[in-house]
Amino acid sequence: MARKKTARRLVVAGATYLWSLRHSHRSLGNGRYEACCETLVIRLFGARGRLHVSFGGSPGRLVPDGYFMPSGAVGTAGGPVLNLHEPGTVRAVLDEALVRGWDPDDPPTAEMDGWALFEAVAARRARAAVQPAV
Repeated sequence: MARKKTARRLVVAGATYLWSLRHSHRSLGNGRYEACCETLVIRLFGARGRLHVSFGGSPGRLVPDGYFMPSGAVGTAGGPVLNLHEPGTVRAVLDEALVRGWDPDDPPTAEMDGWALFEAVAARRARAAVQPAV
């Protein structure tokens, strides 16, 4: 029996967001795969909208010079790595999506390219790492 994926909660300024992460790819057979994609899905609890942030690759080439690591981590050659399972990373993605105009109550599913957000999200994570805890 397939296991149902449970959304995780993220509370930001009193608002509850639900999020989940999924991995997809195309099988080539013999244990080989291509076109791997990590997709982070975020929605505000009780709102109509949904956001899909995809970190995808194309056959034979990852965009843009990005790479995938086991279990939801994405990175760039010689650059930062983001673990998409960490709530702090999800918060940084959420904050960046909101800055770029995502409306959590807009009914259609919004799609964003994760690689286009990558540098800004990595910078948010770096700033959060050096801020003292309150």
